[in-house]
Amino acid sequence: MSLKKNLMGLTKEELGDYFLSLGEKEYRATQIIKWVHQKGVSDISKMTDLSLELRERLVKECEVRVPEVIYQADSKDGTRKWVISVGEGDLIEMVLIPEGKRATLCISSQVGCAIDCSFCATGKQGFSRNLSLDEIIGQLWIAENSFDKSKDIYKRNISNVVMMGMGEPLNNFEPVVKAMGLMLDSNAYGLSKRRVTLSTSGLVPQIKELSKHSDVSLTISLHAPNDELRNELVPVNKKYPIKELLQSVRLYVDKCNDSRVTTFEYILIDRVNDSLKLAKELADLLLDFPCKINLIPFNSFSESSYKRPSNNRVKRFQEFLQSKGYVVTIRSTRGDDIMAACGQLVGKVNDKTRRKERNKKKELIQVKSI
Repeated sequence: MSLKKNLMGLTKEELGDYFLSLGEKEYRATQIIKWVHQKGVSDISKMTDLSLELRERLVKECEVRVPEVIYQADSKDGTRKWVISVGEGDLIEMVLIPEGKRATLCISSQVGCAIDCSFCATGKQGFSRNLSLDEIIGQLWIAENSFDKSKDIYKRNISNVVMMGMGEPLNNFEPVVKAMGLMLDSNAYGLSKRRVTLSTSGLVPQIKELSKHSDVSLTISLHAPNDELRNELVPVNKKYPIKELLQSVRLYVDKCNDSRVTTFEYILIDRVNDSLKLAKELADLLLDFPCKINLIPFNSFSESSYKRPSNNRVKRFQEFLQSKGYVVTIRSTRGDDIMAACGQLVGKVNDKTRRKERNKKKELIQVKSI
């Protein structure tokens, strides 16, 4: 492993402190941010507005190290998935979804996930570790620089970033907040706060803490309108039930001090959470809450017995909520032919929780008992 300082993994403030320690001016930090993140330059010797002497010193002490792409897969619908090595056999995945003039990048924050939602392939892989800042922001760097920038190095190709890949972002709080800061920095990626979205399963203390550090868009993975069902689908609900979760979301929205609308995601699973009775409960739960509801028909994977509901059941659920005055969208399935759709990302996880092993043992016991 390299002992050089990785400039990819430093915030503007950390870079400023580093340059001050070298006896340089603090503004050098902005120059580096522009070269690395805005222009996509990884060769320090080509950062020509730095003096030759400084460049030579930086080459000795620093590097711009980008995560290694193992392979990429392109879907017939234009979706692209990258599989990225983050060392020690761990692999993560990120997904680019083009749609008209928009290009949305779905970024991972952890290797695996400790939340273990019952409908998510990532959770079934167990959990290895949190990603570092350079491993998170490096995903955006890779995607942005996969476009031809020969004509305009300043052109921004990624219009939206969603922290919805592998992992629970708020369980990796500091690196995720720092990465989102770089995404918003006009000298780096220059995205607006409405175009950077953090999706969470509902970690109440961290949502409250996030309100002190960021005002990006917030999406809540709700998936059930009552605690009994949500406890099954999203186990963290046992610790932070729906009432507490919604209170923390209101606090976050209030601190943003704008006309913010929260998105609630609801994966529809056939005969599990897609009945009209539950649609009514959901409508009552979110009454007077400024929000929109994003319905996501379940995307199957090999380790789940859940099924995708029929189009009729999905439409019926949507129309009921719309009749109650809600803005309700149905997420179109993108990239399922390359296992890049919502809930399908798996990567390769050196599971330190041994969850995958325990699940296999449970299956064996169930089979023997039949």
